[in-house]
Amino acid sequence: MTAANTQLRDLGTTPRDAEQTELHPDLNRAHVRFINLGKTYDSNVQALQGIDLAIQRGEVFGIIGRSGAGKSSLIRTINRLEQPTSGRVLIDQVDISEFDEDHLVALRRRIGMIFQHFNLMSAKTVWQNVELPLKVAGVPKPQREQKVRELLELVGLQDKHKAYPAQLSGGQKQRVGIARSLVHDPQILLCDEATSALDPETTQSILGLLREINQRLGLTIVLITHEMAVIREICDRVVVLEQGRIVEQGPVWQVFGDPQHAVSKTLLAPLQHGLAPELQHRLLPTPPSADAALVLRLQLTGSATDEPDLAALFSALGGRVRLLQGGVERIQGHALGQLLLAVSGSPHSAEELRKRAANWAQQVEVLGYVV
Repeated sequence: MTAANTQLRDLGTTPRDAEQTELHPDLNRAHVRFINLGKTYDSNVQALQGIDLAIQRGEVFGIIGRSGAGKSSLIRTINRLEQPTSGRVLIDQVDISEFDEDHLVALRRRIGMIFQHFNLMSAKTVWQNVELPLKVAGVPKPQREQKVRELLELVGLQDKHKAYPAQLSGGQKQRVGIARSLVHDPQILLCDEATSALDPETTQSILGLLREINQRLGLTIVLITHEMAVIREICDRVVVLEQGRIVEQGPVWQVFGDPQHAVSKTLLAPLQHGLAPELQHRLLPTPPSADAALVLRLQLTGSATDEPDLAALFSALGGRVRLLQGGVERIQGHALGQLLLAVSGSPHSAEELRKRAANWAQQVEVLGYVV
């Protein structure tokens, strides 16, 4: 056990902590917990209001919201870079609100942080950038060298140790930032828009590295972003913020498959395929002729883990069935997606077709008719 861990362990829990864990035994395993957290800035801007949230040990937890939703304010209360105005932040059931400077130093060595713009020192090499926090902490040189060597190998930059930041790509700079954040063997890793400045391909490689670190080192990762694609790729659970409040939370597959709040639906819109304009213009509310096709939209929200059996579905609908657009993907073992079908020549009524399709999808909607 490190000195930092020992310092925090020796703090113990207050009677109020004990009362909370007794009332909510399911929260005993929470690595990070927010209780009625609020943050108001000097300009009377309420950045956070009534945040109640538990982040479990070892999970990758996503915090998403539009600009100004309070994401950065929330994540920065975990390492006390932001002091809450009200409420409490517990780490391993210890309230960190009253930590003095010594305890804050110990806390922050347990919590690594990765930034959007890398925050590297341009006059220092890759090796020196990673080594710097260890030098500041007074770690002996042999131990520093061993740790830096291990971390550069972990992030795949062992051959770049003499390079300067100006000689690196954006992805390589972020890998240096990740290595630097791990020098004190943290238990929690905070990612503040860590991929926002990267192109899509590099983003994928960085997210893959973070997932590998999570699995190999068992870190709890808390990630904030405004991109749902990032949440889908790496997170286990997600919370959606709007104007400093939690508006939705749950497993990623659940929020993606059946978003309940307007903000969640807006954030998901870029990942979803809406009705093609050409098809939208052709839709009619009533069948114009006997050979008109009924258009059904089938939504798979993930509550069923198996993909729909299309052959059985088409057979049940009867007549001629065409797939106009759509697809199915798997998130956390759950089948999610949308199918747009045109059914013509079926002996069944529109309502009967909707009911039959509901055996294969969680949501079915009759959109209209096309010739």
